[in-house]
Amino acid sequence: MTTTAPAPPDVQAGHTAYAPSTWHQLRTLGLAMLRGFMRDRTALFFTFFFPLMFLVVFGLVFSDDKASRQDLGVVGTGALVQQLPKDVFATKTFPTWDKAVAAVRNGDIPAVVRQQGGTVELRYAASDRVKAATIQGILGAVVDRSNVAATGQPPRTTLVSQQVENAELKPIQFLTPGLLSWGIAFSAAFGASMTIVGWRRRQVLRKLRLAPVPVSAIVGARVGVSLLTAFAQAALFFVIASLPVYGLRLDGSAWLCVPLLVAGTLAFLSIGLLVGSIAKTEEAASALANFIVLPMSFLSGTFFDISQAPSWLQTVSQVMPLRHMNDAMIGVLARGQGAGSIVAPMAILLGFAAVVTFIASRFFRWDVD
Repeated sequence: MTTTAPAPPDVQAGHTAYAPSTWHQLRTLGLAMLRGFMRDRTALFFTFFFPLMFLVVFGLVFSDDKASRQDLGVVGTGALVQQLPKDVFATKTFPTWDKAVAAVRNGDIPAVVRQQGGTVELRYAASDRVKAATIQGILGAVVDRSNVAATGQPPRTTLVSQQVENAELKPIQFLTPGLLSWGIAFSAAFGASMTIVGWRRRQVLRKLRLAPVPVSAIVGARVGVSLLTAFAQAALFFVIASLPVYGLRLDGSAWLCVPLLVAGTLAFLSIGLLVGSIAKTEEAASALANFIVLPMSFLSGTFFDISQAPSWLQTVSQVMPLRHMNDAMIGVLARGQGAGSIVAPMAILLGFAAVVTFIASRFFRWDVD
């Protein structure tokens, strides 16, 4: 006697099994990742508020015109001393020459100047060679101009200078691109690496692999969350930097930040994927991500200009994606450059993302070893 196995309940009812679309799976995974991210207060702090702290502090420091002036001690009321440019020097008067020189030796001021008859004396601290050279150069120009004026003859050569950028631009225009790029690099690299390692240790990756979910949906959800985070960071940066106290201006080329944010996020996401593929624990992932992102931030000109660095160090910085994103963001936000200026940086960022993602795929593991 033969028996017939009962059909599944859905077939018995005349219905086909439910198969969610790839778009539904991608959206579900993305929402799950986003909810997990929003519930992690530490991740929220280091993603949004930590980079924003640098923007607020640096913006306040450099928005103060007095902070950009050189401190200079003065003794006496010599005619040349009174002609020192007040937009360049913040002068501090000392009662005696000895006390002023002592202040220079103690590091309280970088230099002191006085005029005795036809002689202008300058004492400076060689510990800061940049400030010393700047002060010597400016004072030398003041003395030369005075000597020319004393001859009664018009100067033979006149210097006509003008800045190439809009004169209304403030320092925040040059600070925001670098700090925003660094913030996106920080969140994308750390977010991806910590998610991969955490999901692997909790066997979420293993369950996803066994479930009928295509890899493209998992990768797409992670990319979508990273892009959404990057755009939220950019919006927050632009809102804060545009406050009157800072004065960021977004002109017609500001929209070019959008494709740059996409390309940059993909590049930094690939770093996070590589770190997450290699590291076995969250602690190792955090240390390895720091090992890559922190030096990259300094060598890419995020916090200071590296144009004076040794040539070999500048060559190393050209390998780093953050350097190209910084340069491109400054070009469109501060210098008003057009679409042609971002073609090469975007090609480098996307190429970097493709190469590093391929390398990461060779090390990626679904399960804990």
